[in-house]
Amino acid sequence: MAAVVIVAVVVLLWLVTGVRVVQQYERGVVFRLGRVSGRVREPGVSLLVPVVDRMRKVNVQVVTMPVPAQEGITKDNVSVSVDAVLYFRVMDPVKATVDVQNYSFAMLQVAQTSLRSIIGKSELDDLLSGRENLHQGLEVMLESPATGWGVQIDRVEIKDVSLPDSMKRSMARQAEADRERRARIITADGEFQAAAKLAEAASTMSENPAAMQLRLLQTVVEVAAEKNSTLVLPFPVELLRFFEASAARAAEPEA
Repeated sequence: MAAVVIVAVVVLLWLVTGVRVVQQYERGVVFRLGRVSGRVREPGVSLLVPVVDRMRKVNVQVVTMPVPAQEGITKDNVSVSVDAVLYFRVMDPVKATVDVQNYSFAMLQVAQTSLRSIIGKSELDDLLSGRENLHQGLEVMLESPATGWGVQIDRVEIKDVSLPDSMKRSMARQAEADRERRARIITADGEFQAAAKLAEAASTMSENPAAMQLRLLQTVVEVAAEKNSTLVLPFPVELLRFFEASAARAAEPEA
């Protein structure tokens, strides 16, 4: 009986020290006497050989890593400060455990150097408005070392671009000047179209004098609608010419 009790206690201790639970968001890498043993342990209960086996759990969730702001000079000689955010996850737990000492720290360092490289190769307008191409370029630069570490890049995005105050003022003046230029062009175009229409109207009225009289009457009606106390009515030159012609015809028999 004593032997049976001893064996039971040993088995119980073996189960207690050899049982490991792997969570759903983890994968287990087992080292047996220093070497990777067998396949990666999936979520659930895993049995290990006490003293001989050692398990290291690797998180396979998507990691959101902010990349600190990096200062640099753009291709068009503008000093900027750019920060980004990196999303990645572990796809090969064995590589992430064996091939690199700390894959999170390694990814952060590669992201910082890649971001500085992108700043030097880009112009300011690209950083402000053409970020999609820069995101793709950053992802390509990060994917090569990440694949060797068993890491997959989900996406990388530039979060903010900080400019010097002098550059902000210059850009504000440029935007204001551009808006003023467009306003002047629109005003000039409106004046040109109005002048063209007025010239066309004047040509029509010169060919048909009655149109001038109709336009005069319409103007009088518009002025009278304002209920002014005084109405100034211009005397048409054509009517003076009519009176002058009539007087000339009346004076001919007397001559």
